[in-house]
Amino acid sequence: MTIQPFNIEALGARLHHALETACAIDPLTVEFPQLSVSDAYAIQHAMIAHRTARGDRVVGKKIGITSKVVMDMLDVDQPDFGVLLSSMSYDDGASISASRFIAPRAEGEIAFVIADDIHGPGLTPADLLASIAYAVPCFEIVDSRIRDWKIRIADTIADNGSSGAFVLGDAIAPLNALDLRCAGMVLEKNGQIIGTGAGAAALGDPLASITWLANQLGELGIGLKAGEVVLSGSLSIMFPVAAGDSIAMTISGLGSCRARFVE
Repeated sequence: MTIQPFNIEALGARLHHALETACAIDPLTVEFPQLSVSDAYAIQHAMIAHRTARGDRVVGKKIGITSKVVMDMLDVDQPDFGVLLSSMSYDDGASISASRFIAPRAEGEIAFVIADDIHGPGLTPADLLASIAYAVPCFEIVDSRIRDWKIRIADTIADNGSSGAFVLGDAIAPLNALDLRCAGMVLEKNGQIIGTGAGAAALGDPLASITWLANQLGELGIGLKAGEVVLSGSLSIMFPVAAGDSIAMTISGLGSCRARFVE
C-alpha cells in the first residue's frame, strides 16, 4: 500500500514547516508504517518544492547511508540521496548559526564539483571521473527534523536525507593523480582529534559512490549538471555540534576545511 498523493504533499509541507521553525516532529513511519522508499522520495520532492518556491536554488546532491553500520541500523542494502540547496552552502571557515538546526551533527566527506553534464544509467566510475572538475574536503552538517533522530529509511529520505548544511574547503584538487580510496582524513573538534577515516569508507571508493548516485538519478530521468556539488558520503564518525564548537578536518592530497558554530 502507498499513501495517497494529497498525503505526500501534506507530509512534504509538514517537514518543510519543521525545517523553517527548527521544531522536530514525530517519525512519519509511526503515523504511516506502510511508507515506502518511493513514497519517501516523493515527499522529499514535495518538501524541496516549498524551498524552491521561496527562491532557494538546487546546487547539488548528497549521498547518505554509505557505511555498512548505518545500512544495518536502517535495515537497507543501498545508500540514499538528498538535494543540496543554496541556503545550505557555506564557505571554508564560516561561522554557522546553531539555532537554524534542531539536533545537528557533523560528518567529514569528499565533495566533487561536476564539470560537464552527465546522465545515467549505465555509467562507470571512469565516466564520472571524466566529468568531474575537482574534489574538495567538505563538512556536511546533518540534521533530522524527526524527533530524537528516531528514523527509519523512509523518514530520512523524506526529510531530504537529513540534510542541514555543507561547508566546502577552499583548496581544490584535480583527480588525475589521486587515489581517493587511500585519502586519509583526520577530524578535530575544539582542537582535539575525535576521528579518522579514509576515502574507502564511502562505498569502497568515493567515485563508486557518486557513480551509484548518477545511475540512480538517471533511472528517474535526472542528470548531474555542470557546476553542481556532490557529497559522496561520510568517511568517519558523525558527531554532535553546538554553539561554541569549532570543527576542522584534513584529507591527504585534498586539503582542509573548517567551521565554527555560534548562537
